[in-house]
Amino acid sequence: MKKVLKVLMAVMMVLAMTACGPKEEVSDDAFHVGVVQLVQHDALDAATKGFVDALVGEFGEDKVKIDVQNASGEVANCTTIVNGFVSSDVDLIMANATPALLAAASATSTIPVLGTSVTDYASALEIENWSGVVGTNVSGTSDLAPLDGQAAMIKELFPDAKTVGIIFCSAESNSAYQVEVISEELKKLGLEPKEFSFTDTNDIASVTQSACENSDVLYVPTDNTAASNTEAIANIVIPAGKAVVTGEEGIAKGCGVATLSISYYDLGFATGTQAAKILKGEADVTTLPIEYAKDFTKKFNPVNCEALGVSVPEDYEALSME
Repeated sequence: MKKVLKVLMAVMMVLAMTACGPKEEVSDDAFHVGVVQLVQHDALDAATKGFVDALVGEFGEDKVKIDVQNASGEVANCTTIVNGFVSSDVDLIMANATPALLAAASATSTIPVLGTSVTDYASALEIENWSGVVGTNVSGTSDLAPLDGQAAMIKELFPDAKTVGIIFCSAESNSAYQVEVISEELKKLGLEPKEFSFTDTNDIASVTQSACENSDVLYVPTDNTAASNTEAIANIVIPAGKAVVTGEEGIAKGCGVATLSISYYDLGFATGTQAAKILKGEADVTTLPIEYAKDFTKKFNPVNCEALGVSVPEDYEALSME
């Protein structure tokens, strides 16, 4: 009886090993890419969509698996998401917005990290003697629009203005960089820049009110916190009769009258093209230069322009308000 039992057990073990065998032999040859996006708003959403479209277009849905996760505006969530990607040993991480980039850069020095919707890599990563290449496992694309052109737009649309109130989040290094640059450009045009910074969403309304009371016209740079709170800003500036020129079109749709903006979808698509080259071994992330947008468009918000009585030249394109 014991011999029979031993034979039966041996047969069962062989069958079990045979059943498991094929599963162990199955290999996943798809690339695994993690996307961490700081917060949901039009610009970042468009960049993520462009990135995904570029990769799927290059490899097909079966050959690239993209895990898109949103941090809901919380920096701590960026860290948690990125650490999950690192634990899963993804092939590449795309970080959408500066806090996401910083979290990814801190979490890994080996997995390629591509940023997008990042204005200035040098200030974000504290790099001196900037050459256009980070030189580590980090590269990507920049959403920096020509700040001199945006200053010129303010002068063009509001020739009688003397003071420009700049509203921005002091916690965002990219915003601080833009404020510094555009302030100098405004001074060149004979305009006086005034800074009005908020630390988080709790003081946006009071800071915006102060800016309205002490400025002829307002400017909001490419700022993630502002972009997520355009309704709160609009609720102050529109009743106050103050026009806002913005750094990108998502903010312009919410609370602005005009912008000289890039296409965030195109920016994300360019980042996806970079990712494809890295995954295929055609590019080395450590030597890959940061790419910048090539095309800029003058756009206006027809709803807010009408409400504030702002007229724009014929070369401005109306924003889609859908």
